Amino acid sequence: QVQLVESGGGSVQSGGSLRLSCVASGFSYRRPFMSWFRQAPGKEREGVATIDTDGSTGYADSVKGRFTISQDSAKNTLYLQMNSLKPEDTAMYYCAAGYYGGSYYGLIASNVDYWGKGTLVTISS
Repeated sequence: QVQLVESGGGSVQSGGSLRLSCVASGFSYRRPFMSWFRQAPGKEREGVATIDTDGSTGYADSVKGRFTISQDSAKNTLYLQMNSLKPEDTAMYYCAAGYYGGSYYGLIASNVDYWGKGTLVTISS
């Protein structure tokens, strides 16, 4: 079965950087799009960044220019490089995958078929 396992979360000060990783396994018949979502306490889950099977990417406006999504297909690993972190970036970050994505649709939670369990990112001011 499909598994998505995140790592790399932690606590850093405002302005710092973190890199999240997600190891994916179990995709047997076609490649999915991959995304990162986040959910802060009391808020809805929101799409942060997505990468489609053709390599096209999409980002939420709030992270454009600061976050970069990438993947290493040989390692079945998805990454999210987060720079210039702000306290408002504090959230649980989830790796996600689905089969009907794109630079826009990959940021919509209802298009996701699989979720990881999340990794916590805390940014202090």
